[in-house]
Amino acid sequence: MPIELPDLPFAPAALEPHLSAATLQAHLAGHRACIEELQQRLPGSGLEGLELEDLVRRARGRLAGLAAEAWNHGFFWSCLSPRGGGDPAGRLADLVARQYGDAARLREEFNRMALGLSGPGWTWLVQRPDGSLGIVATRGAGTPLTGTDTPLLACDLWEHAYWLDWQDGKAAYLEAFWKVVDWQAASPRLRPP
Repeated sequence: MPIELPDLPFAPAALEPHLSAATLQAHLAGHRACIEELQQRLPGSGLEGLELEDLVRRARGRLAGLAAEAWNHGFFWSCLSPRGGGDPAGRLADLVARQYGDAARLREEFNRMALGLSGPGWTWLVQRPDGSLGIVATRGAGTPLTGTDTPLLACDLWEHAYWLDWQDGKAAYLEAFWKVVDWQAASPRLRPP
């Protein structure tokens, strides 16, 4: 199946005033360039025809990095919504309460991990194989998809994610991120109890 740039699930200006249309366009340009290079490098790799998730798990070298960044960005888009923000509900809220006490403490820990990441990367809310929640930061194109954790939520911490709106203000970017987080999309990603 060909790997293509997914459609943005909302209009580029839909997340304003939290994330600007210009920032979303910068994201999309980077995502598009990643997909295009991946499409150029895939022929002759022996991995043609794989779904993107499988490609992320099986590729090596530059191809693996491109596949991971393509997947990470597509996943990131699904973590955002113009109707996002607030706190998780249902089973996810129960797991957050059990692991962190409440959503405010989860955000604090997530932000601490994100702000501690030096250079480009991602911060993830994941579900561990034992069902508990965790927060991990990955450098560059790193992704929990290659391990045993199930990604529930991702925050892009590459410079293009925040520079146009916040310059060096990662903390301000994270504050904006929480206002557009789509908890309703994260909940169905939980593994069955």
